[in-house]
Amino acid sequence: MHRQRPAQRPTLLALVLWIFCQVNSVRGALPTTQKCDEALASPLPHTAFTSSSVFSSGYAPGYAKLNRRGGAGGWSPLDSDHYQWLQVDLGSRRQVSAIATQGRYSSSDWTTQYRLLYSDTGRNWKPYHQDGNIWAFSGNSNSESAVRHELQQGIVARFLRLIPVAWSEEGRIGLRIEVYGCSYWADVINFDGQGVISYRFKVKKMKIIKDVIALRFKTSESEGVILHGEGQQGDYITLELRKAKLLLQINLGSNQYGTILGHTSVTTGSLLDDNHWHSVVIERYRRNVNFTLDGHTQHFRTNGEFDHLDLDYELSFGGMPYSGKPVGGGRKNFKGCMESINYNGDNITDLARRKKLDTSSFRNLSFTCVETHTFPVFFNATSFLQLPGRANHNTVSVGFQFRTWNPDGLLLFSNLDDGTLEISLEDGKIIIHINVTTAVKNYRVDLLSGSSLNDGQWHAVRLVAKENFAMLTVDGEEVSAVRSTSPLSITTGGTYHLGGYFLQTLFPPSQRSFQGCMQAILVDDQPADLHAVEKGTVGAFENISLDMCAIIDRCMPNHCEHGGRCKQTWDSFSCNCDGTGYNGATCHTSIHEPSCEAYKHLGRSSDTYWIDPDGSGPLGPFKVNCNMTEDKVWTTVMNNLPPRISITGSSRERRTVLQVNYSSSMDQVTAITTSAEHCEQQITYSCRMSRLLNTPDGTPYTWWVGRGSEKHFYWGGSGPGIQKCACGMDKSCIDPKYDCNCDADAKQWKEDSGLLTYKEHLPVSQVAVGDTNRLGSEAKLTVGPLRCHGDSNYWNAASFTTPSSYLHFATFQGETSADISFYFKTSAPYGVFLENLGNTDFIRLELKSPTVVSFSFDVGNGPVELTVHSATPLNDDQWHRVMAERNIKEAVLQVDQMYRTSRLAPAQGHTRLELFSQLYVGAAGGQRGFLGCIRALRMNGITLNLEERAKVTPGVMSGCQGHCTSFGMYCRNGGKCVERYNGYLCDCTTTAFNGPFCTKDVGGFFEAGTLVKYNFMPEPVPGASKDTKALTQQLMPNDVNLTKEDVTLSFSTSSAPAILMYVSSKTQDYLAVVLRHNGSLQVRYNLGGLREPFAIDVDQRNLANGQPHNINMSRLNRSISIQLDHYPPMNYKLPDASDIQFDLVKTLFLGKVYETGPIDPILIEQYNSPGFIGCLSRVQFNGVAPLKSALRKAADAQADSHPASASPVSYQGKLVQSNCGASPLTIPPMSTAPNPWPLDNTDAETPLNEERVIPNGVNRDSAIIGGIIAVVIFTILCTLVFLIRYMFRHKGTYHTNEAKGSGESATESADTAIIGTDNPETIDESKKEWFI
Repeated sequence: MHRQRPAQRPTLLALVLWIFCQVNSVRGALPTTQKCDEALASPLPHTAFTSSSVFSSGYAPGYAKLNRRGGAGGWSPLDSDHYQWLQVDLGSRRQVSAIATQGRYSSSDWTTQYRLLYSDTGRNWKPYHQDGNIWAFSGNSNSESAVRHELQQGIVARFLRLIPVAWSEEGRIGLRIEVYGCSYWADVINFDGQGVISYRFKVKKMKIIKDVIALRFKTSESEGVILHGEGQQGDYITLELRKAKLLLQINLGSNQYGTILGHTSVTTGSLLDDNHWHSVVIERYRRNVNFTLDGHTQHFRTNGEFDHLDLDYELSFGGMPYSGKPVGGGRKNFKGCMESINYNGDNITDLARRKKLDTSSFRNLSFTCVETHTFPVFFNATSFLQLPGRANHNTVSVGFQFRTWNPDGLLLFSNLDDGTLEISLEDGKIIIHINVTTAVKNYRVDLLSGSSLNDGQWHAVRLVAKENFAMLTVDGEEVSAVRSTSPLSITTGGTYHLGGYFLQTLFPPSQRSFQGCMQAILVDDQPADLHAVEKGTVGAFENISLDMCAIIDRCMPNHCEHGGRCKQTWDSFSCNCDGTGYNGATCHTSIHEPSCEAYKHLGRSSDTYWIDPDGSGPLGPFKVNCNMTEDKVWTTVMNNLPPRISITGSSRERRTVLQVNYSSSMDQVTAITTSAEHCEQQITYSCRMSRLLNTPDGTPYTWWVGRGSEKHFYWGGSGPGIQKCACGMDKSCIDPKYDCNCDADAKQWKEDSGLLTYKEHLPVSQVAVGDTNRLGSEAKLTVGPLRCHGDSNYWNAASFTTPSSYLHFATFQGETSADISFYFKTSAPYGVFLENLGNTDFIRLELKSPTVVSFSFDVGNGPVELTVHSATPLNDDQWHRVMAERNIKEAVLQVDQMYRTSRLAPAQGHTRLELFSQLYVGAAGGQRGFLGCIRALRMNGITLNLEERAKVTPGVMSGCQGHCTSFGMYCRNGGKCVERYNGYLCDCTTTAFNGPFCTKDVGGFFEAGTLVKYNFMPEPVPGASKDTKALTQQLMPNDVNLTKEDVTLSFSTSSAPAILMYVSSKTQDYLAVVLRHNGSLQVRYNLGGLREPFAIDVDQRNLANGQPHNINMSRLNRSISIQLDHYPPMNYKLPDASDIQFDLVKTLFLGKVYETGPIDPILIEQYNSPGFIGCLSRVQFNGVAPLKSALRKAADAQADSHPASASPVSYQGKLVQSNCGASPLTIPPMSTAPNPWPLDNTDAETPLNEERVIPNGVNRDSAIIGGIIAVVIFTILCTLVFLIRYMFRHKGTYHTNEAKGSGESATESADTAIIGTDNPETIDESKKEWFI
């Protein structure tokens, strides 16, 4: 089968919108009102309420309505014990969203804790689950206040039953309730295991690119096909139950050669044969699939390369079709009920009801759900069920079904007339022990059958024992039945205990109790009458739950991470982490260090080590070589390409593609290069008559593919965008006409070799060679290992210099599993390391005293605190390591690998950590603030960039070193502390301040017409080579688009109107800060999307009063914050219609605007003339200090210094440095991030009104004579230039070639990048070399 790959993938936005629409269309069975919150119980008649017992007629269940006072004011049972219940019949199936309770009116009777059961039929109850447990709701503490609980998982049921678990110590059980929800209706179809609904397509063959399939089902069978469709080309989709789990199999296509295998199989859910409703939604768009069961979604991509599901004829629901080739034999049809079946917007159940579909295979199609008649019994560790049987009979015949997770337990025990009978589960196997004692002889018969029967599935046990014969059958398999013909004589005792036996007996059972469920119980070949047992007329029981199986699969979803194997018992689960590279209760924490750098600082020498760069993240550990003998720590990743591998027979039309595979996955290698300070990879091309890069039409013969599947046309020793080899960079190629040795096409062996050092492109994953097909041509390729040094994550640090300083990050996402690790050093006795808050939930790590570290949190069960006590003080200004982990099993705190404490999580209770505030590193409230350094802070495998955040946060310094740790706080206003051998200095380069501590204002006085211009767009530098230009463009991209601005400036003036600051762009976008005619301050944003610019009137006062005023302004997306002087910041928001991106930022103007590009003519007309007259200072825009740069340039000009390289800043008119008078308030700059715009590629603008001054009094006659000589020389030079150009018009032509659409290559596979058709956009730059 052959298919074409789609030319273009849809955008993620289109996928989300489409799925949203489709999912909405399949929710017809659910209520359409916005809020499902109607009172459902209050309107019901008294007869809708029933109970286990009644204290007296005034306490009847009909009085148990919220806020009602009828009767005795509520329901109370005859006895207050754990067997009581209150039941409500809602009349029909309803969707229930909340429940509320009260105590009995004006009494001491209330319920403090209860459980909720629900059912469609009043039988086969299901307990409400939350956080992986049978949930116990907290009730009341008095008789009057109502306590309401929203159900996290909404339920659909007709009958509700409340089971009081705990009640008032002063009185008895008392209850009034209300149930909240709304109506529910759905088409239901009963499947009898024979019938199948066929949904025929309108055309014979369907080529489907997107699907939404939704349905709800319930069944007591563990096997059965729910839906199936297939095509003649081999495509298929099947949803089926297998061992009570839901299995989705899908194949979008495989090819006949076996190189593309499309089969994909995904399993979800467990225990789905509980005869309760389960909802399924399958959403597919191309190869992306969302598979949702009961609200839990798995996201996956199908295998293979095809996007369409090709189906023939039909899609069948309820089983395999009777026509068409089967995918596999032995599959059962579905037996049970389905409702709300929707396929791509078609309501299948409604179509079947209206007989629009083929239902001929049904014997009797029913649109009501036929209920099964099972009666399960639930046992815990203290339960037993006693049933009567025939006494003094010579045959024992018992049978039952059971399900459990425990490998051991007592299933049945009976005291025979002269011995004992025991059926137990031991190590997952059924064991029968029959002991008979007579006066003559003791008889013992032992039978064993089955294996791994503690898998949570229903298993049937049947035992028949009589004289000299016993037979055990498990799961009805007669072939595997175990028989015994040992001498045996049996006389029954007449009583059977199931699930537990706690009495004393001569031969006690090997097991005492059982945790699990039983059903279909047969005693002496008669079904047990469990209804009579429930009424108390037959048998006896203790601590059992009738008509309910409360089994929970604690391994679904699997909380064992990183491939850990989950193993469970009835009450808990455990994880086997062997061979995973992780440890802990859930295999969450990596046992390996993150880098070679970390191993070095553990005292390790050069060797091969396992590293795990993202710790507990999704990347697994892998091996690398660590070389620690040099000054730097080098990490080396080897590849499988043999050195000097020979290539022949390749051409530009049919290139030879060499795949370079590494000892680690591409994601793992990327983790190394991302955190490394420097990476390099040697690449060598040895050639004989084999050209490498430049060709006549500009397309290179050979290229290589790097990270992100991008093609690159430069070679080792060169840089991105420069199609040269190393010899071309230093002009040492054997033929100066070419930029690579191999491009000379010599008949002798030549070589082009060098280092690739642009780490964002590394490693090399493929090399395509294209010129070895001519006679005598040959090439040999060598790709060396990837080598990197440095680990920026390991050394990422911040210094907290004041008790109130802190860093803030996005909310920590660690709902069920969270790990935190970092290093700290301090001399302070206490301090909060970090904290994150929720409504009641929180997480906090703190140094509580010089020797105590505390880890505290709350997930809803109350605060928990773990503390570690160190034998030595931790505030010794030395590095100490803290590791904390919290998961649903336990919490652990460890300090310095020496001191460790742990705490088990409660067996019942909340498990999810729900936080909403920002994560604060340091004390956000200033209480017990941390003073010192924190380094390598990693949370759930992600290293927080403390250094970058510290650069824009007052009171926190980037990095942590000796002198700067203690004295760096003196570098103010964003100044950077620089370590020196004997001290430190403050680098004020990127700030708007000067002075030894970056506290001296830098200001300038503006006269009428004075302006400062700062170009963000680099302009060509005269004399620069094209290679330098290319590298400059690589490092300083031309297109500067902003979604964030930080602006600081101070001004004083007595004139208005005026433009203080204007930031232009290549588009119509701009930002302006202006003084209006009345002296009030206005900020104007024009980012597109609005008819008029968005104007903010900051203050209506006249600020042109000669006094200094200070402005701090920041914008992030739509949010704008402006602070004027000492007043509190004011927040504004861009309209929804406005764009949020400041496109193609071009130039910043101070004082006046002189712009040739797009401007706001109205703004210029009203405010630009005569210009700002006054003093500006502290001017900073996103880390750029334009006024400071302009004043420095003015000072250089006055000093008549050497002309420096081109600067982005220029000025016109007279600009005089001034301190601008007294400053209103010292406010740190909003940002001290490094300047992201070029600083050295802008030519100075020629002043418009420049006065020409003749220095040293050169007279006018001398000037005339000099001018005549200059004209003569200029004429001679022009003649020579014309002649040389004519003579050398064909010399030195240079071609560069770039693949068109390179921006899209990052999304393509490596194969696509190599094999895909090229449409190169050729840029022919004819560069002539001129020699005079």
